[in-house]
Amino acid sequence: MNYLAHSFLTFSDGQIVGQFLEDYIRNKDRFSFPKDIQDGITMHRAIDTFTDSHPAILEAKKVFQPLVRLYAGAFIDVSMDYFLARDLSLNSVQDWKKHSLKVYRVLNENISYFPENFRRMLEKMEDDDWLFNYRKDQGIKFSIQNVLHKAKYLDKNIPVFQAFLDHKEELQKCYDAFFPDLLAHAKAENARLQLEK
Repeated sequence: MNYLAHSFLTFSDGQIVGQFLEDYIRNKDRFSFPKDIQDGITMHRAIDTFTDSHPAILEAKKVFQPLVRLYAGAFIDVSMDYFLARDLSLNSVQDWKKHSLKVYRVLNENISYFPENFRRMLEKMEDDDWLFNYRKDQGIKFSIQNVLHKAKYLDKNIPVFQAFLDHKEELQKCYDAFFPDLLAHAKAENARLQLEK
């Protein structure tokens, strides 16, 4: 999953930090952080593992595989954030905005844990309010282009965003089949982590 989902599937401020930190640390270093942040790192990995094997996600990947092959998962992660950001059964529009502001605040308060390249990214993320703007077509277009630019072996002009638009209804159905299962999995994982304290 992408930034919004990882930030939403948290149960404490420390877990928010850990969810974002996971991509920037070596596995052996995770034990050097406070337990709450370690839990966020663990949660991030549990979410990714669950997502990668879910039947609805495997189906959704077929939308992008003809265009980007093995990179389909990265574009699905971004796409799912679009549907999550628009999911009013989980949060009102106003509450999604509050969530975004809270995440930026928590990350800034714990910025000392992060490397310089994350700090630069967080500044852009907050300035352009990525988390809230995933709900807009333009926000997702920006994120898709961002993935394309980072992907080493992909042409930067592949029409991935157009594929997203063309298959939006199909991808919505995949989200609807997938996200309740992921939410239940995250809650169970959190309960397990709390028993370890």
